[in-house]
Order: sequence, then structure tokens, then C-alpha cells
Amino acid sequence: MPTIPPIDSDTPVASDDEALGDGSGDDIVHDLIAGEFGERIAELMRATRRAQEAWHRRLHPDEGLRERKRRLTRQLISDVATAMFTTRGFDNVRVAEVAERVGVSEKTIYNYFPTKESLVLDTVDDAIERVARALRERRPDESLTSAVVRALKTDMVRFDDAPEELVEFIPRFGEMIEGTPALRAAWLEAHGRLARAAGDELAAQAGIDPRDPEPTIAGRALAGLSDVAMDSRIRHIEEGLRGAELTGAVAADLDRAARLLETGLWSLRLLARGASARQQAAAAAKAADEARAQVVKALRQAHAAWAELREAGREMERAMRAERHPGRRRR
Repeated sequence: MPTIPPIDSDTPVASDDEALGDGSGDDIVHDLIAGEFGERIAELMRATRRAQEAWHRRLHPDEGLRERKRRLTRQLISDVATAMFTTRGFDNVRVAEVAERVGVSEKTIYNYFPTKESLVLDTVDDAIERVARALRERRPDESLTSAVVRALKTDMVRFDDAPEELVEFIPRFGEMIEGTPALRAAWLEAHGRLARAAGDELAAQAGIDPRDPEPTIAGRALAGLSDVAMDSRIRHIEEGLRGAELTGAVAADLDRAARLLETGLWSLRLLARGASARQQAAAAAKAADEARAQVVKALRQAHAAWAELREAGREMERAMRAERHPGRRRR
């Protein structure tokens, strides 16, 4: 397993987080990752960071310089931390070591990441906001599941051009989360926040209490689509899929899961139309129950009438036999 080379006088060190957010920060992180994985992987990660940077700036063209430097600093810190955690194990690396390797104070690390676990799950907050925004801004004719799937597919675009060597790290990343209790707990907590965010947004649209059972279970179900995306990506990577073929397979799995959910979530769209729609839905349900009761009653009456008719027919047949054979004993 690769070890982290010690910092010496020839290793460039950022004096503060502002320096790390400048162009020199990319060189610092490149050198550190090269020590972990080799020059080839360091170059691939640098190319991927630049591709993702272009993707982010297309989505956020109004981002200011200060915000951009803070975002880049956060990304570079996370890259180094993830490299260290992947090679040495999450529990075997202290936050102070990450700060030392990056060349910033431990306090600076915590300014960007509230917990050690968030150094790994660094994109969770953005993903939660994307899903909530997709639900909030969905078109009137767009279903709940379609809005969430759209947000998840938008996030998948940044993996399209990732080099194969980096794609192969994704299953290792999943194994690290599954095999580390602290990371697994943080992942579940993030999943719960995503479910609550989705449920709160749905409840706000419907004008109902977010603690009601409908938005609660709907939020949890929609949050499960993110698990489908992650599990699908890992499975198809292990099966050998890459690039557009990988993205297409993951998207197809998401669509299949969404179709199943859609059959149960359609009724929530009625709630989202307001109180009158809820009253109409309740009235329709009551009317349906009453109609069902009437049908059952009518069937029972028809069954009873048919039984009476059959018995009357038997009586008539017995009477006719008795008239034809007056000497026979009536059975």
C-alpha cells in the first residue's frame, strides 16, 4: 500500500486557504496525490478536476471570484483527504495530518468541513439542495419522481468523461463507506436529511404538515433513488461498463425505479393542488367506498333472489311430478 511521503523543504506548502484556492493549490494537491498513487493518477485527477470545474462554471456562471476560490480550496482539501483515507484507512488518518499535508491549519479544515466524515462526503449538501430545488421548481406537468431523477442525472454528467483509472476507484470508495462505521453512520444521516428535505418540499407544495405520513414516506422513497444511483454505478463498473455506456445503464436503472415509485406517488400530486383537491380526493374516496358497499349489497340481493328463484323452480318441479304421479310418495 502506498505511503505518504514526508514533507520536506522542497515540497510547496500553501500558507493559508487563500493560497490553496489560487492556481498554486492545484500544483500542491497534484504533488501530494502523486506521492499517494503515482504521477499517472495525479494527472488524471487534475484533468478530472478541471473538467468538473468547467461543468460547475457552466451551471453557475455568476459565481464570484471569492466564492470560486473557497470552492476550489474545499475541493482540493477533500481530494487530498480522500486519497489519504483510501490508501491508509479512514480511522488511521487524523484531521491534523490532512491539514499538515495540505499546508493549512486544522482550524481552516473545520472552517470548510464541520466533521471528519464530511471530508469524504463533500458533495452531499449540494446534492440535497439540487434535489430540493428540482422538486421546488418542477413543471406543473412533471411528476415528483421525474424531478428527482432529473436532478440525479444532472449530477451524473460529471462522471461522463472520467478516465477509466479513476472510475475504478468508485467501488473502493463505496467499500470504504460500507466498511467504516463512522462513514456509514454519516451516509445514513445524509440520506435522512435528503428524505426530510424532499418531504418538507412536498408538504410545502401540498399545504400540509411535513410530519403527515404522506410526505414522510414520499420523501423517504424519493431519497432512495440516490441509493439506486450509487449501487447501480458500482455494480455496472464492476461489470466493466465505462463512459456513455455506464451512464446509460445507471440512467436506465433510475428510470425503472422511478416507474415503480410513480404508481404509488401519483396520489400525492392531488394533495399538491391544494385543500380543495384534497377535499375532492376525500369525497371521491368516500363515494368509491359507498359505491363498493352498494355493489356488494346488490350482489348479495341478487344472490338471494337467485337462490329464491331456484328454490321456487324446485318447488314447481316437485308439484308437477306429484300431479303426474299422484300415487308416489313426495320426497
